[in-house]
Amino acid sequence: MIVAPATAADLADWADLRQALWPDDGLDGHRAEIAGMLAAPDLANFIARTEDGLAAGLAEASLRRDYVNGCETSPVAFLEGIYVMPEYRRSGIASQLVAAVEDWARTRGCSEFASDASLDNLRSHAMHAALGFEETQRVVYFRKVLD
Repeated sequence: MIVAPATAADLADWADLRQALWPDDGLDGHRAEIAGMLAAPDLANFIARTEDGLAAGLAEASLRRDYVNGCETSPVAFLEGIYVMPEYRRSGIASQLVAAVEDWARTRGCSEFASDASLDNLRSHAMHAALGFEETQRVVYFRKVLD
């Protein structure tokens, strides 16, 4: 498996992987967001490809300078999204993607790496634990519409 920073040449595969991870956003929305992400200095985006060049997974991360729940330092690298195609899961790709983000984070002065998952996403919880993350907090957000 080859893990490398995502570039404009990866646009089609990158958008397809994002669509698989976040299906409600639509391919056009993903393409537009990727265009902006390519120039952002505080973002890291990696694509994992097979030896044959097939896109197998992605990791997207940001550098968060504000407070991150459960962290004590700043800046903090934050895993915004990670996805591995089902046929490639349990083969170490997520670990390779996370390692690439960790390397990127260290070069930016980070000593902590954070992520999140919804309370009901138990598969994501298990993946995070397998990748060395530890749970720090559980949060339920509330909202009230004002007239």
